[in-house]
Amino acid sequence: MTASDFKIVEEPKRPLAMHPRKFAMWLFIGSVLMLFAALTSAYIVRQAEGNWVFFELPSLFYSTTIVILLSSVTMQWAYVALKKQSHQQVVLMLALTVLLGTAFLVGQWVGWQQLVDQRVYFVGNPSGSFLYVLTGLHAVHIVSSLVFAAITWVRASRHKLALASLEMCATYWHFLGGLWLYLFVFLILNR
Repeated sequence: MTASDFKIVEEPKRPLAMHPRKFAMWLFIGSVLMLFAALTSAYIVRQAEGNWVFFELPSLFYSTTIVILLSSVTMQWAYVALKKQSHQQVVLMLALTVLLGTAFLVGQWVGWQQLVDQRVYFVGNPSGSFLYVLTGLHAVHIVSSLVFAAITWVRASRHKLALASLEMCATYWHFLGGLWLYLFVFLILNR
């Protein structure tokens, strides 16, 4: 028998593949989702036990929700602009996204001050504690996303931005915007 006598009956299937950084990002997003699912579940269970103080959400949280939605629009605009190779628009939209993300964080901080004015503190009734933990953890993730967006903006400014990098940044940014919408609606419905 020679090598030419062997026939391959079936070509081996190519495995599904994903860039390792994208895969790591999706694992991270999955873990963040599980964290917030656990916290909101704990919120509902603890609320049902009683001894729960009801209060109004800070009015600024309504405004920051609009800001985070606008930041998703500017991030998506940057992504589309990069696909069209419109370099100036990419840089401008990423800068606006970082500014809007920063405005969101400042608004959340002022919203916390509104909570203190209502005598809702981190220590005391669990209702306040949960609100601070949920919004605070989200803010920490926004900070990480702002760092990612700022690095992406610097790369874009230097003409060294790959589409895959901006795609990952946009995915994470949109995820956090969607997570805020979930938390905001959850808090409105479960006061």
